[in-house]
Amino acid sequence: MTPAGGLLVVGDVVTDVVAVHPEPLAPATDTAARIRTLPGGAGANAACWAAHSGRARVGLLARVGAESADWHERALRAAGVSPRLVVDPDEPTGTVVALVGGDAERTFLTDSGAALRLSPADWSPALLDGVDHLHLSGYLFFARSSRELAGVALREARARGVPVSVDPASAGFLRRLGVERFLDCVAGADVLLPNEDEARLLGGLPGSAPVGRAAARLSRRVPLVVVTRGPAGALVAEGGAVTAEVPAEPARAVDTTGAGDAFTGGFLAARLAGAGAADAARAGCRAGALAVTRLGGRPV
Repeated sequence: MTPAGGLLVVGDVVTDVVAVHPEPLAPATDTAARIRTLPGGAGANAACWAAHSGRARVGLLARVGAESADWHERALRAAGVSPRLVVDPDEPTGTVVALVGGDAERTFLTDSGAALRLSPADWSPALLDGVDHLHLSGYLFFARSSRELAGVALREARARGVPVSVDPASAGFLRRLGVERFLDCVAGADVLLPNEDEARLLGGLPGSAPVGRAAARLSRRVPLVVVTRGPAGALVAEGGAVTAEVPAEPARAVDTTGAGDAFTGGFLAARLAGAGAADAARAGCRAGALAVTRLGGRPV
């Protein structure tokens, strides 16, 4: 299949340590677990899932430590992604410990390391040559230098008429940064891809509020909002109203670590191939369903 267009992802590459523990954690003693060290990162995972679709040429800009740069580059190339990895002279590659319980839900312990040390000096306007869509990992907005880089990339993409999407990434980090500050940072983006918690938070609504109300409110600030809802599928809002609700694909979940990233990659690849928002959300749900059946956040 001929790739439909060029996607550039600017985001994070990290090393995931995934620990699956069927029994609850036992404080102050041992808990049996299946533990694997895998390549990860929200931006990198989304890029790999977009490439996995076979419908997009995918590039990735990220920052890593020298100790694992070659390993991460090989993994990205094997997944069909063209990486531009900046090697940080001082910090190691970021690390995420993902604790996955018996219900397949995960809790993250995050050391961003080199990931959020991306800076405007790492950017080149030539990165947008041949690019039809720019995707920014929301983690970029949670540190000063990477936030500045994201702003430069967003502005240059808009100047070229290249659509921009953003995955808000983390409700916890959003609270620390501040909702209005984040929304100001992503002003000009065309697509926002939050999960339910992030949508309610960014929409200024309590956790008990209907997520459709939050999505509709957010779509007055970002033209297209697509909310991932795990086993409930996805919800699409445009111009202040919910326009589609997409059911999830059935799957037996083993690890939900990369489900949202898989959705993003599948959604973006489908959009580049010409799909409408609802059909692209269906493609995202298919990718997410596949992702939860395996350990880690990558398709291979």
